[in-house]
Amino acid sequence: MWNLQKYKNNIAIITEENKKITYNELDLYCTNLTKNIKKRCLVFNLCRNEIGSLAGYVGFLNSKTVPLLLSADLDEELLLNCIETYKPDYINLPSELRDKFNYDCIYENLNYSLLKTPYNNEYPLYEDLALLLTTSGSTGSPKLVRQSYKNIKVNTESIIKFLKINENERAITTLPMTYTYGLSVINTHLYSGASIILTEKGLMQEEFWKQLKENNATSLAGVPYTYEMLERLKFFRMNLPSINYLTQSGGKLPFELHKNFSRWAKDNNKKFIVMYGMTEATARIAYLPNEKSQEKYGSIGISIPGGRLSLIDDDNNEITTPNTRGEIVYKGDNVTLGYAQKGEDLIKGDERFSILKTGDIGTFDEDGYFYIVGRKKRFLKIFGNRVNLDETENIIKSYFKNIQCACCGVDDEMHIYITNSLLKEEVLSYLSQKTGLNKSAFKIFIINEIPKNEAGKIMYKNLEPVSV
Repeated sequence: MWNLQKYKNNIAIITEENKKITYNELDLYCTNLTKNIKKRCLVFNLCRNEIGSLAGYVGFLNSKTVPLLLSADLDEELLLNCIETYKPDYINLPSELRDKFNYDCIYENLNYSLLKTPYNNEYPLYEDLALLLTTSGSTGSPKLVRQSYKNIKVNTESIIKFLKINENERAITTLPMTYTYGLSVINTHLYSGASIILTEKGLMQEEFWKQLKENNATSLAGVPYTYEMLERLKFFRMNLPSINYLTQSGGKLPFELHKNFSRWAKDNNKKFIVMYGMTEATARIAYLPNEKSQEKYGSIGISIPGGRLSLIDDDNNEITTPNTRGEIVYKGDNVTLGYAQKGEDLIKGDERFSILKTGDIGTFDEDGYFYIVGRKKRFLKIFGNRVNLDETENIIKSYFKNIQCACCGVDDEMHIYITNSLLKEEVLSYLSQKTGLNKSAFKIFIINEIPKNEAGKIMYKNLEPVSV
């Protein structure tokens, strides 16, 4: 998968300790690890943004071993459930965690240990199965996305093409590698001979910014929550001369944030590129070219190279009229094989045949640029009216600039969670005015913080007793 010797003298990895690891050294780390695995099998890779985790991921793919990437901080009960469900032959994990398992350690390096479980190829693996990831940045669910070698290669090459990534780039890890967006940053940079600055530090920590500046990071990747934090950190006033471009994915960016960051990029001769993707399409589906960022703010853009975006109506007919709502459908070789929910599913082949119905409702304009307006299942019936929960969130965020919110609920009663008790009545009045619905349609809850997963996506199930 990765031709590490092609760029053997380039710097592949820069660690938090400022250790610089060449592609040749990374190749050696990978080989020394995977030579302990004698046959193609399933391995769990418990990940942090550290060299031991990354060497495991790269080595397993290159040796045709199939890894499932899980967070090293995953709840122990959830991890044990995954082990019982899929019965991996090996577990690669931080050495400090190995005593939690009564398994033999057969190799240790880079503060990571490879453990041999009692299982031995319990479930056959499909010949083109390359990688398993949890869905939508979640962790611990037995429902996994099955990615093929072709999926990863095709999507990696496509992203490199539209972002113009070359060996001079240096990306810093702002997202976990268990999340498809964070992983795509690693994939594209290793494929290009570029450098990856590995860090477990977050945006709110001084060490993150020190590492970024000292190592001249050239790009930042983030989800909407990342950009909310950057704005609060007064990013626009920072002096970051090495940064060439910013990318955003992982959910719809509020209009005002999109506008502000695209303006910053233009004023500072930088690039701001909004993208759209999901684990089920390996990583990316669409992107908004930098030169269209201000003109088309709020848009997810056009299909990535090699793919095709379209809309379908409720009868599965393709929509050809601009500004008409329908479900977004993507066609391309990066569409993954399908899901696995149990070990027996790992032998399954391609169930999607390069076509993915995304579940997102969108429109396209006269120029063919796509916009997301909500999720297919994120609707409520309020007094007979079909109301989109995502649009309601955007209405609130667009008007109330310094507020976090989340909308869910049941028919005839939308539940709105906000983080500022002083705005309760104002939010209620504004929503009633904008939607034309009586105030009784809305019930507002005040909470300290909107629950989000490691990818920055709202965890609606933690707000409601049932999933909506």
